[in-house]
Amino acid sequence: MERYLEQQVQSDLGAKMVLLGGPRQVGKTTLARNLQGQNATGYLNWDIPAHREFILKRSLPDTPLWVLDEIHKFRTWRNFLKGLYDEYGQSRQILVTGSARLDYYRFGGDSLQGRYHYLRLHPFSFAELQLQNRGDLQDLLRLGGFPEPFLGGSEKKARRWSLEYRNRLIREEILFLEQIKDLGRLEQLMLLLPERVGSPLSLNGLREDLQVNHETVRRWMEVLERFYAIFRISPFSARQLRALKKEQKHYHFDWTLVQKEGPRFENLVASHLLKWVHFQYDTEGVEADLSYFRDVDGREVDFVVLERRKPVLFVECKLSEGAADRSLRYLKERFPAVRAVQVTASATQRRIQDGIELIPATDFLTELV
Repeated sequence: MERYLEQQVQSDLGAKMVLLGGPRQVGKTTLARNLQGQNATGYLNWDIPAHREFILKRSLPDTPLWVLDEIHKFRTWRNFLKGLYDEYGQSRQILVTGSARLDYYRFGGDSLQGRYHYLRLHPFSFAELQLQNRGDLQDLLRLGGFPEPFLGGSEKKARRWSLEYRNRLIREEILFLEQIKDLGRLEQLMLLLPERVGSPLSLNGLREDLQVNHETVRRWMEVLERFYAIFRISPFSARQLRALKKEQKHYHFDWTLVQKEGPRFENLVASHLLKWVHFQYDTEGVEADLSYFRDVDGREVDFVVLERRKPVLFVECKLSEGAADRSLRYLKERFPAVRAVQVTASATQRRIQDGIELIPATDFLTELV
């Protein structure tokens, strides 16, 4: 199956080195192997001792495409890539993949600026899979968007995969690159977070539950973001709004961790919107971002999509059909030119109320990527 970024990666490789980030097991290696075709000898994984030896000796295979997987675990990886690109960039294509944010791990050395394109690969989405109906949506909610559990088709297998995934993420990936001694409490944090999805996240509340200091919780949350376990969105504010400006909301790339039906659906929509925002940013150069709205009077709208810091889309999530949400109406009145959408999991028909589109989730998600 061709992934949604495959053609973009191929195009970018013709101009520069490509750094492909995203959660572990999201399909980066499969995408790379698809690009290599029958000639897979150019694939080198830092986690494989024999491959690591080839990298350290700079004894790379004579192939047109080099794929360097998990190379960010090599402390001087940026210097290594700079030298490799400067020497072979005209005669070789270089694709670097990793399960941590490759734009963050800059362990010393010269900058790679101007030598690469950075792309982020997300889990499967409704549009990428070309799904069509509410049954398909329920499958995606139950199984998640990661290739292995979704294609496996079993909710039991998906639960086992999710549990093993979390353990490997903490004890293999994070432990390797981060100086975290209290892995037990980090695992406890991972268990606490899903039940807080959809609400502004209080780091102070987490600090009290975990019995650690505020700085520790803040750093752990940043670590989980860097390894694509979670993502956070900030509140949207404007001069005509009495918006709250501090507390962020968070969501999981593996939305099956969220047990309650409403927050899980909201998490799925958040993941789809983030995938769209990253796609616009990475491939089109559109300065896009994802946010949410909450004000001092308790009004809240789940998502605000921004372009160049200006709102272009308001999205509210609902499980069941009903009237247009009052908070969404409030935002629409103050930004009449901005599209406002109420996405409903169970809806089957589209309609408009007070300028707000009441739209089935299956229709809205198909509009994305």
